[in-house]
Amino acid sequence: MSRWKPAARQRLAVAALDLFAEQGYDATTVAQIAERAGLTRSTFFRYFGDKREILSAGQEMLSLLLAEGIAAAPEDATPLDAVAAGLDRASGAMTDFNRELGPRLHAAIEANEELRARSAMKSIGMAAAMADALRQRGVSEAAAQVSAELGVLAFGIGYRRWADPAGKDAPGELVAHTRTAFAELRSATATLR
Repeated sequence: MSRWKPAARQRLAVAALDLFAEQGYDATTVAQIAERAGLTRSTFFRYFGDKREILSAGQEMLSLLLAEGIAAAPEDATPLDAVAAGLDRASGAMTDFNRELGPRLHAAIEANEELRARSAMKSIGMAAAMADALRQRGVSEAAAQVSAELGVLAFGIGYRRWADPAGKDAPGELVAHTRTAFAELRSATATLR
């Protein structure tokens, strides 16, 4: 068990995203983030190597959940059905905290070129984890890559819909939103022939 409360990590993330929105990413310091969260700089560095890591926190876990879901899909599942299982697994692990951070995270990323690049790398990492899990199931390279990229796109669309402040009253868990987005993308690919 960790000797630090997970709540401290969440407080740091919220403080950082609020400061990024208020004064910009570049103008925000680690000391300011720690102060806003009511913690010390040393506590900040127990959880994050630098302020950029706040925006990619959870990427490894998300990639792991996607890969686990793909691996657990039935043996006869198509590559896209396996990706759907991965999306269900990862989406099901998201909490209200993730939902609340969505708009803040999106605003911080959109306001800074470096963060947009880092976000793109996060998507590449998720796609790589899914493609690798598909290849381990015997899926060809091309089919694994295309299926994984559709999965990343569906997750992003579903997450944005789920976290959209305008849709807060709309019912549904993230799983429902990613399933809908994935179904829409699957349908769209059928029209590309």
